[in-house]
Amino acid sequence: MRLLIVLAMIAAPIEARTCEDMARLALADTTVTTAQTVPAGTFTPPEGKPIEKLPAFCRVAGVIKPTGDSQIEFEVWMPSSGWNGKFQGIGNGGFAGSISFGAMGEAVSHNYATASTDTGHHGAAPDASWALGHREKIVDFGYRAIHETAERAKTLIRSFYGEQPKRSYFSSCSNGGRQALMEAQRYPNDYDGIIAGAPANFWTHLLTQALWDIQATMQDPASYIPARKLAAIETSALEHCDSLDGVKDGVIDDPRRCSFDPNELLCKGTESDGCLTGPQVAALKKIYQGPRTSSGQQIMPGFPSGGETGGGGWGLWVTGPAPGKSLQYAFGTGFFANMMFNNAAWDYHTFNVDRDLKAADDKMGPILNATDPDLTAFKERGGKLILYHGWNDAAIPAGNSINYYQSVLSKMGANSAGEFVRLYMVPGMQHCSGGPGPDMFGQWSVAQGDAQHDIDTALERWVEEGTAPGPIVAAKYKSWMNPAGGVARTRPLCPYPEVARWKGSGSTDEAANFVCGKPEQGK
Repeated sequence: MRLLIVLAMIAAPIEARTCEDMARLALADTTVTTAQTVPAGTFTPPEGKPIEKLPAFCRVAGVIKPTGDSQIEFEVWMPSSGWNGKFQGIGNGGFAGSISFGAMGEAVSHNYATASTDTGHHGAAPDASWALGHREKIVDFGYRAIHETAERAKTLIRSFYGEQPKRSYFSSCSNGGRQALMEAQRYPNDYDGIIAGAPANFWTHLLTQALWDIQATMQDPASYIPARKLAAIETSALEHCDSLDGVKDGVIDDPRRCSFDPNELLCKGTESDGCLTGPQVAALKKIYQGPRTSSGQQIMPGFPSGGETGGGGWGLWVTGPAPGKSLQYAFGTGFFANMMFNNAAWDYHTFNVDRDLKAADDKMGPILNATDPDLTAFKERGGKLILYHGWNDAAIPAGNSINYYQSVLSKMGANSAGEFVRLYMVPGMQHCSGGPGPDMFGQWSVAQGDAQHDIDTALERWVEEGTAPGPIVAAKYKSWMNPAGGVARTRPLCPYPEVARWKGSGSTDEAANFVCGKPEQGK
């Protein structure tokens, strides 16, 4: 009888509180610093730009200190009215360092209660200087802060509304994709549905790849490939491989099928922006090849050809606008100097793949890598996982997501994994968004045929109705800055390993004229 009474007390709803009451709520290792009702309209967060057209919401900010060296700042926003009964956790890019207020505004505008954290430090996304000498802060960044924030958020939501969220979702990209997989692997009870975009989940190998590419282009100054030569590289790749999928549209549908040989760009006479020198050809081959040990073991997939230009291309990530100015350089040297070797003066010239990768896997892998393929606990509690990755991603090679997906299938069996995990490869998309192809975040507002509206809707239907996702229609707008200007192209994104094939008639810019099917033999 006593057990029944206790269970009844746990299940019973609690009395809802006002927003200001949240300031007096006792939470483990937590101090609530702000509890305020924010009126509808424009809200300017502590960091970032003003957010417009927000509904009225309860804003709770606080600090979690699970260790003496922890300072995990977080915020929870809850709609004052019209709550849809759901919670959405928000992740971070890069080395984090700030709360994702913009994404929180988007979530609360769609009637979700939402939460985000700076993961325990302040700083720009490419900056890892905060980690120097602070192992507990690295742990907070690695996995603890996202989990602790999810727990505090659910407590606050229950206190404010008088009931737990009916469903909890997490959706993020890049480091946020790593956080998403970390949640599924370490804390399977935190979320019912998870979207992991372009996940940086093999962190130690990804940052080893950054050093591999840096050494390929900078160890010998003659090897550096300036941004002005990237257009010639991409043009040559597209000339060879664009039409392999039956449609010439400026996008290589599956770069693994592309046999473009960089030797074809070797300067025959005077060097120009339209050709590469011998050292530059060698560097390009190493970037395409991807990092390997001295024995030939592949560490990470290489970056595929055909996605070198554009705002999110190699000029930002791989080669940079000048030597030592790429984001790969910032992330790679930042990780090894501040997290791995605890030495701000560490010199990338000394990096050795065989020696330093093993050391990084041993020391930082258990904290930062989210590569465990055994998702049994997540599956058994009904969790659903969707991964996606753009083929033109210049930050994290697209093959990494395929490798993780295949590892889950191998570990759990294809039939079992098919019950709760899907992967979508996005032709032409760069890192998380953008690029020449239809965009995962330019999703068409109207379902076509059996295709679903967008990835978030697909996930929620899977969790709440048991309807497994099929094709998802993505769109490329005529102007990224002004979606109201119209759509230039739509395409179905197919559950991997299926690919979209043109039916042979109708506009190649309309998703309705494509069908998902098996790839050509061998792919």
